[in-house]
Amino acid sequence: MALLDRVSTLIRANLNDLIDKAEDPEKMIKQVILDMQNQLIQVKTQVAVSIADLHLLEKKQTEHEEKIREWMRKAELAVDKNQDDLARAALARHQSFQELSESFKQQVANQKGQVENLKSAFHKLEEKLTEAESKKDILIARHRRARAASKAMDAQASMGDQSKVATFERMKDKVTHGEAVSEAKAELLGDNIDDQFAKLEKENEVERLLQDLKERRKLKTA
Repeated sequence: MALLDRVSTLIRANLNDLIDKAEDPEKMIKQVILDMQNQLIQVKTQVAVSIADLHLLEKKQTEHEEKIREWMRKAELAVDKNQDDLARAALARHQSFQELSESFKQQVANQKGQVENLKSAFHKLEEKLTEAESKKDILIARHRRARAASKAMDAQASMGDQSKVATFERMKDKVTHGEAVSEAKAELLGDNIDDQFAKLEKENEVERLLQDLKERRKLKTA
């Protein structure tokens, strides 16, 4: 009866409890259904074997009942022929087959009970499997929605993390400071260029004045 015990345990299993306790509910749901399908195949096989055994026992019982009638006819024939010893031997055989027939009758009754129990277990497991298969997609969809919602909440909570906000603000200030430094350097570079051009212009003016002075001195000395 170990097989029936396993089937009964599997039928009583609460699928939702398994989902709550599983590390990966989706995989657990599929595994439970696979286990139930395998169990259903085993029970179906046992039902077939038990029915075959029942038919064999019924056949044996029928054969023994025929033997009972046969040896009674032989006993009656012996009595009709006034052969009491032969009649006693036939009646002894009749009695032996009578006892065997009663034993087979009891075995047939027991086997019928076994077949009915297995059929009942098979139908219950079949119903449970059908129910589980119909709920599978719904449960998986619920699990995926819950997982997605949880991740969304985690992301939202992460975005509100003050340490990350402070880091973002610090990086923004750093970028702003870097931009200011670059602009200042550009301004300084521009100032240097202006100074260089002013120096060149000043040198040109000095050279022009020098040439003018030389020209005036040549005219004065001539």
